[in-house]
Amino acid sequence: MKHVHGPLCSIDLDDRSSSTEDVDDVLESFIGGRAVGTKLAHDRIPFDADPLGADNRLYLATGPLQHSTMSFTGRMSATAVSPLTGGLLSSNAGGFLSRNFTATGYSALEVTGASDELVIVHVTDGVDESHSSGSETSSRPRVEFEKVPELEEATVSETCEYIEDEHGLESEHTVVVGPAGENEVRFASIMTSKERAFGRGGLGAVLGSKNVKAITFDGDSTREVEIPPLQMEVHGEAAQSDHIMKRQGTSSMTEFANTVEALPTRYFSERSFEGAEGVSGDRVEEKKYKKGTCSACAFACKLPTRDEESGLETEGPEYETVMAFGPNSGVDDIVDVMQSNKLCDELGLDTISCGDTIAAYLASEDEFGNADLIHELVEKIAYREDVGDDLAEGIDRVHDELGVDNWTVKGLEFPAHDGRTLNGQGLAFATSNRGADHMYAEFYPYEYPLVDSEKAFEKEGLDDKPPKVIELENVNAIKDSAVLCKFSRDFVDEDRLATLLDADYEDLLAVGGQVVALERHFNNQRGFDREDDALPYELPDFEDALSEYYAQRGWNDDGTVADDQLSAAPADD
Repeated sequence: MKHVHGPLCSIDLDDRSSSTEDVDDVLESFIGGRAVGTKLAHDRIPFDADPLGADNRLYLATGPLQHSTMSFTGRMSATAVSPLTGGLLSSNAGGFLSRNFTATGYSALEVTGASDELVIVHVTDGVDESHSSGSETSSRPRVEFEKVPELEEATVSETCEYIEDEHGLESEHTVVVGPAGENEVRFASIMTSKERAFGRGGLGAVLGSKNVKAITFDGDSTREVEIPPLQMEVHGEAAQSDHIMKRQGTSSMTEFANTVEALPTRYFSERSFEGAEGVSGDRVEEKKYKKGTCSACAFACKLPTRDEESGLETEGPEYETVMAFGPNSGVDDIVDVMQSNKLCDELGLDTISCGDTIAAYLASEDEFGNADLIHELVEKIAYREDVGDDLAEGIDRVHDELGVDNWTVKGLEFPAHDGRTLNGQGLAFATSNRGADHMYAEFYPYEYPLVDSEKAFEKEGLDDKPPKVIELENVNAIKDSAVLCKFSRDFVDEDRLATLLDADYEDLLAVGGQVVALERHFNNQRGFDREDDALPYELPDFEDALSEYYAQRGWNDDGTVADDQLSAAPADD
């Protein structure tokens, strides 16, 4: 089985030290990316760690496919205990960071402790052998800690400009937190390449709580991982495809979801929006002024957009952002949504959680459609000013005060693809260890459907869906470990995935299942159980489907995983 190579680079912010550690046993069994981050986090983070405390640890990791030249591989994974959900959570981001990370020669990075001053951490390849202990000289990674009090509450672009001016490193070499991360907004993002986000779950607040403004990566020590020639076939097909996402990104889903009544509207009170055309993929395409992509990817589905009248430039908005700041907030002007997207990127906020939380406030104040208020609230949240201080806690913690329903699962705000219409996706929202995350199982393509008819499911009901949810959760855990973009689904089927990773597909699913079980086990130790696998709406036969899901996984009917139910991964190659 293909996997990443290289030691773990561990950074201790308490005493500003660093060290390396051989983790070959983890790499050989867990491939890379999310799986490696999950295994390390499960074994090293105390089960009772405060998500915003020094005991929480953040892991960054790439996978073996970042050593290819194949499309859909410009991504990497981040893992920590989420300040928003309180559970173990992985998020991944695209852009151009991953290959600069692999160039340091490390398989993963671990950030522990907390700095007493705001710092940037610079990670480069090679070792420093200049320090000694007694008669022995030891080596340590080349890691520098730069005090940057002048960057307090600097925006993402301001921080990136500082790093480029002072160190000659472009934004593709960085992970950065904006004011939202420093102010420990529970849904703060970690940003890379300025506009790409490790978005879900508030991992930006984890770095912010550790007083880390940014981490940079640079080097020329990429380890060799031989990827099968199939990579060029996939890359060629991606380049030749005329897929609509090349023109509109995921925003192409807006009117389609609206037609089938799966588009959350006015804080989830409706499922279709009369103004959907004004925030549709066509409107986004009209604002797109050049191609955008991630590292090594010929699919180029990103959306650099510009409004000529105002001069506003941003990247996106993607469909989930359109939903949260458009229909769910009662807004029907794509430029207004672009402005919300721009603010979130600059300030370092997850657009889904931020937009939904603002929609909750709009519902409480009967202010749907007030774009100026929305933009004001985004800034107030990032700086925790006035009502923004409460909204920065997220819907789960503020809904009672606002007098609205709690539209979250495990504390994570909902994306689009409404589970009241797409019932299998609803079940997947409930079982997801991350909470209401559409990419955890990614069931919605099978119910719209966006797949061939023989693979599709009826939208209504949960019959025969739990086994498919399990399969999709497992395979997506592998894609997040490889690391492979989910939009590769039309180009990398199960046979191709097995070929690329030099493993049997069933063995890959077993590793994916172990990743899901490790996440669940960690969360169980923090008090999560069946009661947390709940939805704010009813689905037919939901409890029976949930029991079937647990039984098929070999877990307990209360949603917990015992130590002896953490199945071993298949033998490595």
